[in-house]
Amino acid sequence: MEKVNVAILGATGAVGREMLKVLAERNFPVKNLKALASARSAGKVLPFGEGTVTVEEATEHSFEGMDIVLGAAQADMARAFAPAIVKSGAVFVDNSSAFRMDDSVPLVVPEINPEDAKKHNGIISNPNCSTIITLVAVAALKRISPIKAMIASTYQAVSGAGAAGLAELESQVRAYAAGGDMDVHAFPYQIAFNVIPQIGSDTGNGYTTEEMKMQNEGRKIMHLPDLKVTCTCVRVPVLRSHSISVTVITEDKISVEEAQKAIAAAPGCRLTDDLENKVYPMPLDTSDQDIVFVGRVRDDLVHENALSLFCCGDQIRKGAATNAVQIAELLLH
Repeated sequence: MEKVNVAILGATGAVGREMLKVLAERNFPVKNLKALASARSAGKVLPFGEGTVTVEEATEHSFEGMDIVLGAAQADMARAFAPAIVKSGAVFVDNSSAFRMDDSVPLVVPEINPEDAKKHNGIISNPNCSTIITLVAVAALKRISPIKAMIASTYQAVSGAGAAGLAELESQVRAYAAGGDMDVHAFPYQIAFNVIPQIGSDTGNGYTTEEMKMQNEGRKIMHLPDLKVTCTCVRVPVLRSHSISVTVITEDKISVEEAQKAIAAAPGCRLTDDLENKVYPMPLDTSDQDIVFVGRVRDDLVHENALSLFCCGDQIRKGAATNAVQIAELLLH
């Protein structure tokens, strides 16, 4: 396979570092690699495979000669550099929210809508982490019957808020054990031994920006423009891996057995569903790998044509870095 030149924009953050790790793990055919970040990070040395890469300051000229740019920066940085990336001739696979709802930009989960990646105009968006994990879990049901609606609650790990979220939970747990005071900075309230039922800002309809992503992005990825989703997003004191409880309402009745068989055979999924023997998805089991675990599949007791299930996935990997690298792999074929 012909090797390509790759840049990572925002290489020093949690997702950027994971992209470096995933590129090496998957033997992505990298010819030349650039690790780009802000001026204050220039000169840092990051691990890449059996070697290292030195961080460079991102400028408008950084993308010349690149074939693929993986975006791991915030939305404002992604918007600022997108014109230069497209002008350079590279394809920008962006993990931020900057272009997700732009009609001219594909929003791709390779296990669900890989064909959309070929319709790009220089930019492809990576969906929100919880959206990716949930849709990978339920896509198998869509192949049996159209999905009409979903009711979801997410239980999102602190690492979804970046390195500061991880550090805060760990420091609060240590402070609690030592009988000291807990510092609160990364989250609006203490997160240790607590849950916070708000992620994202108020949209004015009682839902947060994070909660609306499940409906808006789900419609685009699954090509279901009338999909209705009610979502509640909760931050929980878990280090890594998001969990989602979701009820899926379908046009036709799907039996539990049909659903389990379809999920077990679906790409990117692992059926872990044996309640009697206490087998079900959990964050500890799904961290630092790329498969979405799905379990607790059962008939919903409220809606006739509905199933409820529980899924877990690593939001830094499949929910961000790995999904982006998988999109880049689609561009090679």
